[in-house]
Amino acid sequence: MMNTRALGKVLAVASAFSALSGCGDSGVQELRQWMDEVRRQTPVTIHKIPEPKKFTPFVYGGKDQPDPYSPAKLSVALAKLQSGSNGGLKPDLERRKEPLESYPLDSIKMVGTLQKPGMNYALLQIDKAVFQAKVGNYVGENFGMITRITETEVELKEIVRDASGEWVERQAKLELQENKK
Repeated sequence: MMNTRALGKVLAVASAFSALSGCGDSGVQELRQWMDEVRRQTPVTIHKIPEPKKFTPFVYGGKDQPDPYSPAKLSVALAKLQSGSNGGLKPDLERRKEPLESYPLDSIKMVGTLQKPGMNYALLQIDKAVFQAKVGNYVGENFGMITRITETEVELKEIVRDASGEWVERQAKLELQENKK
């Protein structure tokens, strides 16, 4: 004989099968009727595709003007650029570069000054190396020449190109960086 627990499981499975078999054809048929009714009652709407935008061709009005890429026009512009229309201000590209010109100005720190007889030196640090620089030395990547050294700052005159390609002077300075421990 079966114990009551096993008998209960068998009865539960049998009742589930009988319940599922009752849902057979009548439920499916009602569902199909409802779907057919909804299809008949729902109107079909087809949206009209908008008309394409009207294309208007571009008319070039510069046929009578000089060609901007003509060799003559380009050579005139190059000659003007090379002549240096701003009084000939340009860096000396032929001189030998100094060691401090290999670093951008924002990576160089002023860490102190040094006074020797008749000369002031700025102590400039790059990474962990410290360099001595005096008035007239070049510093930074923009042809920056040291013009003045005080106990708290180094003043520079840089020569850079502006937006039009002309060489212009700009002032810069390095201020004393105090160690904060």
